[in-house]
Amino acid sequence: MKLRKLYSLASLLLCGIAQSGLSQNTPVSRYDHHEAFSPLFYPANGNEYRSAGGQPGPKYWQNAADYKIAVTLDTLQHRVSGTVVITYKNNSPDRLPFLWLQMDQNVYRKDSRGTATVAATGDRFANRSYSNGFELKSVEVVSNGKSSAANYLVDDTRMQVRLTDAMKPGGSLQLKIDYSYTIPEYGTDRTGRLNTRHGWIYEIAQWYPQMAVYDDVLGWNNIPYLGASEFYLEYGNFDYTITAPANMVVAGSGSLVNEAQVLNATEAARIAKARNSDATVMIRDTTEFHHAAVKGNRTWHFVCKESRDVAWAASGAFIWDAARMNLPGGKTALAQSVYPAESSAPNAWRRSTEFVKGSIEHYSRQWYPYTYPVATNVAGIVGGMEYPGIVFCSWKSSKGGLWGVTSHEFGHNWFPMIVGSNERKYAWMDEGFNTFINGIAAAAFNKGEFNSDQSAQRAAPMIFGSNAEAIMNTPDVIGLRYNGIAAYYKPAMGLKLLRDHILGPERFDYAFKEYIKRWAFKHPTPWDFFRSMENAAGEDLAWFWRGWFFNTWKLDQAVKSVSYKGNDPANGAIITLQNLEQLPMPVVLAIRDENGQRDTVRLPVEIWQRGSTWAYHHPSTVKLASVVIDPQGEMPDVNPANNSWKAETGKPVPAGTTATTVLSRYVDAIGGKEKLKDVKDLSVDAQGEAQGTEVELKLINKMPGKVWQAVNVPAINGVVHKLIINGDSVRLWQMGRETPLTAPEKSMLKERNLLFPELTFLESPDAVKMELAPLTEQVNDEETYVLTIATPDGSLLKNYYSIKTGLKVRAATLSGQEGSPGKNAVIDYLEYRDVSGVQIPFRYRTTAGGFDTDVKVVKAVINSNVSDDVFKQ
Repeated sequence: MKLRKLYSLASLLLCGIAQSGLSQNTPVSRYDHHEAFSPLFYPANGNEYRSAGGQPGPKYWQNAADYKIAVTLDTLQHRVSGTVVITYKNNSPDRLPFLWLQMDQNVYRKDSRGTATVAATGDRFANRSYSNGFELKSVEVVSNGKSSAANYLVDDTRMQVRLTDAMKPGGSLQLKIDYSYTIPEYGTDRTGRLNTRHGWIYEIAQWYPQMAVYDDVLGWNNIPYLGASEFYLEYGNFDYTITAPANMVVAGSGSLVNEAQVLNATEAARIAKARNSDATVMIRDTTEFHHAAVKGNRTWHFVCKESRDVAWAASGAFIWDAARMNLPGGKTALAQSVYPAESSAPNAWRRSTEFVKGSIEHYSRQWYPYTYPVATNVAGIVGGMEYPGIVFCSWKSSKGGLWGVTSHEFGHNWFPMIVGSNERKYAWMDEGFNTFINGIAAAAFNKGEFNSDQSAQRAAPMIFGSNAEAIMNTPDVIGLRYNGIAAYYKPAMGLKLLRDHILGPERFDYAFKEYIKRWAFKHPTPWDFFRSMENAAGEDLAWFWRGWFFNTWKLDQAVKSVSYKGNDPANGAIITLQNLEQLPMPVVLAIRDENGQRDTVRLPVEIWQRGSTWAYHHPSTVKLASVVIDPQGEMPDVNPANNSWKAETGKPVPAGTTATTVLSRYVDAIGGKEKLKDVKDLSVDAQGEAQGTEVELKLINKMPGKVWQAVNVPAINGVVHKLIINGDSVRLWQMGRETPLTAPEKSMLKERNLLFPELTFLESPDAVKMELAPLTEQVNDEETYVLTIATPDGSLLKNYYSIKTGLKVRAATLSGQEGSPGKNAVIDYLEYRDVSGVQIPFRYRTTAGGFDTDVKVVKAVINSNVSDDVFKQ
């Protein structure tokens, strides 16, 4: 579910919460090499079910569940009703006296645990209306040819069936359940219905009782469904029918096996053409809607084999197009999209099938062949959700946002549809792995049309923020502010580090593909993944799993000093490196000598096995000009300020130039002290993109001490981030849920959102500590004065002011040795414009989650008499 990642990105676009202290002159390492490289990692040895080498053992087993479902869609009452027959096979060595089923529709009951544990309004996964959940008419057990009423108990989103005779190993039985439920309009962003100008769009999921998983690790997996954590399901074959009004198109997981009964001759001919066309073929356009012409119902029949779930969508408002997908081994499958007229712009859903085809063909070539006969993208109310062979994406998505959500949701057909991990316990095993392969796909699609290179270095403050939690936690216990990072960004970045720097692409790709092949349609645990990667790649990675997945250890590599052997550059340079935090990593050095000769040196992680300091002898013969650790910013280093050493090259700051004169010149450049003091309020509307998803920013400042900020994502029609400061009151919301703030965090937010901070620094010089660098620096082709400012809240700021214009061209926050880095961002101010005599930044580039994001101001107004009511909540 891609949109969860916007939680973290949004806050970085407007404001950050940092806990940075001042850098120490002599940094002290926190690194303990014994802990980092401890030999004890795996909690248990391999066994006959799960081998030490990471593959299923010789006696590996898993149970199976086949489903035969027949339901009717009632569009007047918005209800689904019908029957499911589950054939359950006990492949375990255990006798099963009872069975557990998942009843996910019950999360929409007013008395559900999901309702009790998720905010009542605003949260993406909250109930916005209530229903009775699954309404059971009858539950029967069919065993040995005999049918009897089941002895069952429903508890929230789980149902226990207590058997008269325990299931024997190797035995099977059937459960027959007659049921119905009301379709929620907003179903925790996984299911629901959208009213368009041509009729309702139904996106149907969690629509039948499902078997819980019984495995060799925990037995029955019975974590309740609360709405946010996802699923863990058994594999089997599905045969299902949907009876719906005859004017509707129904799209579902698997193959439509009765095309002749539900498609007219024109539609059938176009589908046949699409199966042989790399270009998108229109199957049904708006001119072919026939609401009044067709009466009664039609039954659509689908079959989906070796799947863990099925979902479907139905509407009389669907435009429908399709194209062929070319898969490895000469195989083909059908890519198709269904969407309303409101979504049919050329830069929106008219490209959806192209995106489906491009992403799935790439994943199939790169990792493992796509396993379903059809791939359907549905536009509707759901922002982004994956099911086998079918995904639901926002009808408002367009451009790079539509590519991103389409590629992400279909990437889930590899994780967890093919590799069936336990999402409810280990969200990172599907979301993180999927986010990782999404990045490679974006670089490959259409020559990188929508690719955004992420800087791990710039993402480090987000990854290692003060609210950081270990990846190896269940998603329901990770705080909302960090959940998206722990499930998506950090595990994806970890795999990228493994691929690019620790193993290399050749070894990583082989090992990752071997993991997929070994565990296709099976249930791996994290330990199976760790073991499989280590064995296939031939590398002991315990140090990496321990630091990256089980702890919140930070990375801080530093160049401590550069000297020359025997004080003679002809004898080579001694470059002394330090590891100041607990996470070890390989080191990449970019070395340039005074003659312009450049060298790249790669040092393995083993240099940190004996301590926090390493002296590298570089075979140079002249003085060095610079040494830079990680010159491309590919490592998540929390303090890049200590990553480099340079021989003095900048121009000396002219005599008489001080921190105060630099700030005074800046204040004059943007309008002057008196003009700035006349500003009573400032309102700014801006637009930008975060990984291809359009965002809208609204900022209002009113003197004294009032701030209102929000980030809105049109694709989900929701405010994902909001901050209100009103005097001593400081409140922050993410995805509609208020985030608790500590007193230092509130103080910092107030400091960070001063309207003209330089004016405050000048008028309260004793409250801040300022230091002007003795040498100038080049920033975006401008020579700048560099000013470091320590604010009363403990922040360490580094601002760059143009020598030519006096304007601020860059602002950064620094991570100190004391305290932990927060969500800091580097902001480059690219364009200023006059607004009522004051120069306001109208275009700037900031870093959101490690991705450079351009933000453009579309409207700025000074002194519009903003009401105090705006700042009340």
